[in-house]
Amino acid sequence: MRKRIEGLVVGAAVTTVAAAFLWIAARPTAGQAPGGGVPSPGEWPRFAVPRLVDGHPNLNGIWQAMVTANYNLEDHEAQAGPYTELVGAYGGEPAGQSIVEGGTIPYRPEAVARRRQNFENRMKADLSNDERWHDLGDPEMKCYMPGVPRATYMRHPLQIVQGTSDAVLFSYEFTGATRIVRMNWKEESPGDFWMGWSRGRWEGDAFVVDVTGQRKETWFDRSGNYHSDALHVVERYTLVGPYHMMYEATIEDPNVYTRPWKISFPLYRRMEKNVQLLEFKCQPFTEELLYGRFKKQGAN
Repeated sequence: MRKRIEGLVVGAAVTTVAAAFLWIAARPTAGQAPGGGVPSPGEWPRFAVPRLVDGHPNLNGIWQAMVTANYNLEDHEAQAGPYTELVGAYGGEPAGQSIVEGGTIPYRPEAVARRRQNFENRMKADLSNDERWHDLGDPEMKCYMPGVPRATYMRHPLQIVQGTSDAVLFSYEFTGATRIVRMNWKEESPGDFWMGWSRGRWEGDAFVVDVTGQRKETWFDRSGNYHSDALHVVERYTLVGPYHMMYEATIEDPNVYTRPWKISFPLYRRMEKNVQLLEFKCQPFTEELLYGRFKKQGAN
């Protein structure tokens, strides 16, 4: 009798564990739609969209991404950072999942080598040659403004300031970068800028921003993913809940990619009491790296 009871208990335990594994394997990951992947705005539970007096959704607030795309837009494993002999795990890079639709960026075959070179040279800087001083090093390491869409998924938050005027302000903690989105604007970019030339419009409840005129020196991440001066980005910001907003960006650059491609992820509203966008003025952190070689040497 005792053996029979023990057998029933063991069998029940095995069945329970197996069912648990099947449930874990079948259920969607947090933030995913039932069929897998990031849910589209229409798949989120309905809620009362907060609106301004002009009827458009109210996007005001401080927002932050929780993805690791600033290390690499595509799938990546955890890896050691530089100078582990000095800082150990402090500089380590976390693993992360791709935010690129389809998983990988559709590079032209001749552009893949450039991405590899960027990665190999990401920790270098040389300002001694005026014509080639952008060729080495991740612009983030050198504290340059990050460009679009990179500014959106860095580990630093951003703030949207929206009223009923014909402009929306985006303010970013990293380097104190800002950009103005001109609503229903027709004029083309008068030049190239680190944060580009942004023109906005509403498509239903989606805030759409068309971004051109970005400098070719900005990268998409620390792994060396890059673009040319032909970059064209179309962003979509859609509220899907009181504390969540879906961000989507379609990226086009025929000089570097075989076709347009898309990234998407949620932005989370920061809800701490008295939360503010703080300063991350990193220019002083890079002075020795960029200009140390030009310092006047002391007399022997």
